[in-house]
Amino acid sequence: MPHSATARPPHWLTADRLHPAPTAAVLDWLFNEESLTRRLGALSNDRFSVTPLLEGWQTLRTDECAALGVAADSEGWVREVYLRGAGEPWVFARSVAARSALEGSGLALERLGSRSLGELLFSDRAFDRGELQACRYPADWLPAAVRAQGLWARRSCFSRGTLGVLVAEVFLPEFWTAAAIEPQGSL
Repeated sequence: MPHSATARPPHWLTADRLHPAPTAAVLDWLFNEESLTRRLGALSNDRFSVTPLLEGWQTLRTDECAALGVAADSEGWVREVYLRGAGEPWVFARSVAARSALEGSGLALERLGSRSLGELLFSDRAFDRGELQACRYPADWLPAAVRAQGLWARRSCFSRGTLGVLVAEVFLPEFWTAAAIEPQGSL
């Protein structure tokens, strides 16, 4: 289902610009540069899985176009999934790439299915990861089943030549419970 274009875009901020800053435990999950897939796998005792929710060509959101350096209202491939630990949805992930850069790139996002995009990006040394940013994610942009106000999210852009893949990950309440972390703090 397309996301509400009327939701106010969040302010994506680097770690040094988060004021007040969340706890060190929250910061560690928001700004750790290791593979989130691997960290979730470890936290769930290897009971990690990916559930695809939506995949296809869509008009990208304004904040996504800006982050990818493409014209507003560009079309791109959108992939939304739940990253699950022990069967529970722990993270909602939205990954996008502009059609203009994706076509002819050799990256077949449409064939991932229930495989982790993170594992693919971390295993291909040609991809460089950009700076991590965090925000409180707009509730209107979340699937109805997990819609909540003020959830912490992070994003970064993985680049290979002219191809950019923007990956946003929203930490759901079940994740913080499993990690035994209180996700307080505000933006």
